[in-house]
Amino acid sequence: MDRTEDQITSADRAQLAELDIAPDEVARQIALFVDPPPATQLDRPCTPGDGVQVLTDAERRAATAAYVAAAAAGRVSKFTPASGAASRMFQALLASRGEGSVERAGLAARAAQGNAAARDTLEFVDQLERFAFCDVLRAALARRSGRPLRDPLGAGTNDLAPLLDALLTADGLDYAASPKGLLLFHAYADAPRTAFEEQLVETAAVALAADGTARLHLTVSPEHEAAFRALLARVGPAYERRWGARFAVDFSTQKGSTDTVAVDADNRPFRTADGRLLFRPGGHGALIENLNDLRGDLVFIKNIDNVQPDHLRGAAIEWMRLLLGHLAALQRERDAQLTALATRPASVAARSAAHDFATARLNVALPADAAAPAIVAALDRPLRVCGVVRNTGEPGGGPFWVRETDGRLTVQIVESAQVDLRQPAQRAAFEAATHFNPVFLACAVRDAMGRPYDLRRFVDPRAVFISRKSKDGRELKALERPGLWNGAMAAWTTLFVEVPNATFTPVKTINDLLRPAHQPPR
Repeated sequence: MDRTEDQITSADRAQLAELDIAPDEVARQIALFVDPPPATQLDRPCTPGDGVQVLTDAERRAATAAYVAAAAAGRVSKFTPASGAASRMFQALLASRGEGSVERAGLAARAAQGNAAARDTLEFVDQLERFAFCDVLRAALARRSGRPLRDPLGAGTNDLAPLLDALLTADGLDYAASPKGLLLFHAYADAPRTAFEEQLVETAAVALAADGTARLHLTVSPEHEAAFRALLARVGPAYERRWGARFAVDFSTQKGSTDTVAVDADNRPFRTADGRLLFRPGGHGALIENLNDLRGDLVFIKNIDNVQPDHLRGAAIEWMRLLLGHLAALQRERDAQLTALATRPASVAARSAAHDFATARLNVALPADAAAPAIVAALDRPLRVCGVVRNTGEPGGGPFWVRETDGRLTVQIVESAQVDLRQPAQRAAFEAATHFNPVFLACAVRDAMGRPYDLRRFVDPRAVFISRKSKDGRELKALERPGLWNGAMAAWTTLFVEVPNATFTPVKTINDLLRPAHQPPR
């Protein structure tokens, strides 16, 4: 095969300059296709007492005090990835709509034959009155039909195509093409709320400084940023008055420079019909750039769809505060250890105390005779406390002890795609996981001098995902950057803390909104 540099033309270099992607970076990515990184080697799952911490009452009291001080000082902010479209939420409805006639009798027949999409569509239709967007959908249907609708939505209706069209398409609510953050999730007596609005309420409860500022950063798609800003302008003042906050909300988009090159089956750069290189979004791991640009302090990360209504929000708020406080207390102790080690030469007592702190409190592997510089290198890095919930069968990753290529053991969040599940021992270790990663992370991103870390230094660049896709009928291979909470944070200091399952109420399908965790109190 030709060398990568021989495959890059002068026209390609001009295209790369437009995207702010260096030719060397393209060469690095193509090399990963040619020589894929080895699978992650699991040693064992993290469990309570062995990598997963269960906070004691004393630790919770200390964490609460540390959180109160940090929040009052304006150190806390939230970071919420919110760029994903909601199309996956509506896969069942879209599949049913795409099968032609959408009549109740036909759906019922297909559901009886085991068609999951038909079954889920019928459940959606029969429960329409329980969704927070019921009234706006009714209005959209009335607008499209030109007459008022008085009957309950879905009840007794045979032809369901108009209803699904009003919900999903551009001349209706356009929910299938909208971001999750702008969908109405929860019903209230005064007005329904979108997921974005629930994130605002949560920010006021968790990231409120003494001066009233509450900071929230969302990563959004460029085409949806204006809609997020418009909603904030419309509802923000009322929420500020109600919760006594002054929202400092900002937005960013995934950088084009983080897109990754696609290759063909022979690992040559994939070219479109006009001869240009094909680049694809690099996945949520690309957002480490956005988090880095934020230059925050104590940052809480959780997904846009993991929200609860007011009457069920207590557990999530309590544990967000506890994780932030636990993190702040650990950071304070880490900084004190680093300060003690900065004395030249470091005393035996300082070295011993820092070594014990690193190994016993932070899960850091260090030899017993590690010198002060090695201990400093191990401690001087971003720190995160990850909430993990008991595994109830949700798809996704979990906390594991991982055997690194140099033989060290580290704790990492690992997903199934990173593991060679064809190996019986690896499959057994993965399936033995007792806990799950709900993306409930408190992150400390400043060093002992208060300077923001360059988070890009702590990414494992080989922790990538390679998948097979197609474009214009041609097969291609795509590269996804190290996941934001996987390889992008691989070299952070990581601790896992058990949190209640009530903190994790994701909305992956539209019918998830029918779960008790998203319904009004009875």
